Amino acid sequence: MFITLQELELHRVSVSETYLPGALDFQEAGFRQTTPLEVSAEAELAGKEIRIRGHISGTMEAACDRCLEQTEIPINQGFDLPCRPMEEIAHEEEVEVGEDELKVGFFSGDGVNLSDVVREQVLLAVPIKVVCRPDCRGLCPLCGANRNVRQCGCSPEHEDSPFAFLKKK
Repeated sequence: MFITLQELELHRVSVSETYLPGALDFQEAGFRQTTPLEVSAEAELAGKEIRIRGHISGTMEAACDRCLEQTEIPINQGFDLPCRPMEEIAHEEEVEVGEDELKVGFFSGDGVNLSDVVREQVLLAVPIKVVCRPDCRGLCPLCGANRNVRQCGCSPEHEDSPFAFLKKK
């Protein structure tokens, strides 16, 4: 859905949208959408800025960073995103970004595409390091066995740490 400046000049825009799995691309980020993403949002014009407030819920899936098993990541995230016109960005000079500008989106043309906002907010909601469970033991660095499933026969003196060989000296 495209939210236009023209429509926002007349009134607030309320949106209730469902994005089915595959409608938004998360592959390059290493995530896969497993359930529909339910989005409810309201957009309003505040000066030159489009302010979008809303809520996203659904489920994503990614490989655990320790054991590589697929794990579900529930998304239940509220957001409040001010979007400013792209023309406000300095074009050639370096500019220090203030803390209040770190959570700002930008748009060009005559509005904002809601699917772009949803994709960005989902990526901000997922953890940087995906772990299937807090006590995940990961893969054996020698044989590659998933230590959550079985204990491998590798020697305990070969630890996960790249500095383990220093203990011998």
